[in-house]
Amino acid sequence: MSGFVLAPMLSWQEFLDAATARPSTEHGKSRGYTTEWAGASWEEAVRLGRDGWAVALREADITVGQLRERAGLDSAVTILEPSWDVTGSEVDVGAYLSGVPECMVDAVPRQVSRRGKVITFLIPMSYSSKVRHECIVNRGLALATLCAAIIEAGHSVEIWSGDAGLVNPSTRYRAMVRVISAGEPLDVGRLIFATAHPAMCRRLALGLWDAQPRKVALAMREAEYGWPPFECRADDLPEGITDPYVFPYLSENDTQWNDLDTALDWCHQMFVELGLIEE
Repeated sequence: MSGFVLAPMLSWQEFLDAATARPSTEHGKSRGYTTEWAGASWEEAVRLGRDGWAVALREADITVGQLRERAGLDSAVTILEPSWDVTGSEVDVGAYLSGVPECMVDAVPRQVSRRGKVITFLIPMSYSSKVRHECIVNRGLALATLCAAIIEAGHSVEIWSGDAGLVNPSTRYRAMVRVISAGEPLDVGRLIFATAHPAMCRRLALGLWDAQPRKVALAMREAEYGWPPFECRADDLPEGITDPYVFPYLSENDTQWNDLDTALDWCHQMFVELGLIEE
C-alpha cells in the first residue's frame, strides 16, 4: 500500500496546516478521544500548536535557566588565557627587552563557549497510550533545557519530531516534522508543546493521519494509528542531515521521566555522551 510515507514537513506551519486540515473520514479519532486522555480539547490543541505552551514553566514557577542549573548543565568551558601585568608568575622576555612595564604573564582562567557545531535531534512524536501526562511533561522540559543550553553555548540546533511504526506487518508509516530550524531563534513555547504536551501526539499527530487520503486514513485508524516497533531512524530525515541524535520511543516502562529531577539527570548524562559538557 502507498501513501504511508509522507514528505518531510520542513516548517512548523506546514505541519500545523496538514494536521488541522479537514479529515477525509468520519471515523478518525483526532477530535474524538476524551480531553482527559488527550490532555486538551481539539480546539485547545490547535491554539497551543499555534501559540506555544510555555505555561508548563510558569506553573512550575521555574525558568529554563533554572532547570539548566538543576541539571548541572554549563553552557561554557574554561580555558587558561595569558594575561600581562607588572606582576606575574613568568617573564615575557620579548616584552621585557622592549621596555614594556607589563612584561609579567599569568595564566588566567576564562569561560568560553564551544561554538560552531550543528546538532540535530529527532524526537519521536508518538508514544505509548499508557504513558502518564507527567512523564510526557518532564521529558519535554528536560529536552527544552538541553536545547536551550546548547544554543546558549553557541551551537546551532535543529529539532525534528517524527512519527513512525507499522500500519500492518509489511507496511511502515512515517511522518517527519521540523520543529526548530538550525539558526532560528529558539521558540521555547513551541518546543515545549511539541515535546511535552500530550495533545501533540494525541490530537495533532492523529489529525495529520486523519487528513490523509481516505484509504490511508481508514487504514491508520484500523491500525489504531500504528503498531510496534515504533522506531524513528536517522535515514527518515531528508538527505544532507548527518549524524542526528535519535531519541528513544517513550514507553510506559521508562523510569527516567518519573520526576523532573531524574529527567534532568538523564539530560545531563546525555550532554556528557554527546561531548558538549565534561563530567
